[in-house]
Amino acid sequence: MRKILGTALTYLAIGVAAALFLAPFYFMLRAALMSGRQITDLDWHWLPAPFTLQGFKDVFDDPSVPMGHALWNSFLIAIVTAPLSTMLGSMAGYALARIPVPGRGVVMTFVVVTLMIPTSATFVPTFVLVSAMGGVDTQWGVIAPGLFNAFSVLLFRNFYLKFPQEIEEAGRLDGLGHLGVYWRVALPNSGAMLASLGALSFLESWNAFLWPLVIGQDPESWTAQIALSTFLTSQTVNLPALFAGAVVTILPLVAVFLVAQRHIVQGIAATGMKD
Repeated sequence: MRKILGTALTYLAIGVAAALFLAPFYFMLRAALMSGRQITDLDWHWLPAPFTLQGFKDVFDDPSVPMGHALWNSFLIAIVTAPLSTMLGSMAGYALARIPVPGRGVVMTFVVVTLMIPTSATFVPTFVLVSAMGGVDTQWGVIAPGLFNAFSVLLFRNFYLKFPQEIEEAGRLDGLGHLGVYWRVALPNSGAMLASLGALSFLESWNAFLWPLVIGQDPESWTAQIALSTFLTSQTVNLPALFAGAVVTILPLVAVFLVAQRHIVQGIAATGMKD
């Protein structure tokens, strides 16, 4: 009886937690399918009555907000940033973990220190540098500053420190150098880490707002998050379009998370951070 009660309480707690996490999605989708009058109505409505897709229509029909092009910009930036930043983090992490060069401990210290520097402290110097190189209103100007991720380097270093050296020694017996061992042995066995950090990088890049806002001054350079913010201004607030746009912009994130959630857990666990 005690075991049954414990199981029931566990499922109840899981159900309550799931409801709390899913509640924002429910409220967002509910408002996206309502009219503006229904959203601001003082009487609560659990479901839209009637359902309307006008908000979704307004999102893509507004001539002042290129939402379709903004979604493409966000997708292109995220799909380029995620694999490049993950590969750079993997290569740097392997070098710091396996290549015995003088000063690698100092380099690792500087990498860790960069995690402690607030983004606000480097924002202006980064903008001045990217602007001087002609990166304003360009996609590479948004992508370049996010390619080096100290967090990825740290996780990959921890992962490769625990990687079996016997496997690497077998590669060296076949005449492979450090690059060959990394490319043919270590990298193919880093699938979980690559998938998890690649997914996290995609989510971070897709959700970025402040840096793309400063760099993308022309509407043609806007990302989805910037385009979405234009539905909330000091003059007018198009609530159905705002919530409909939020639904549209969050769908790729939900898809990536559902596909990669198992790899994210496995990748973080593989770093041995619990030890």
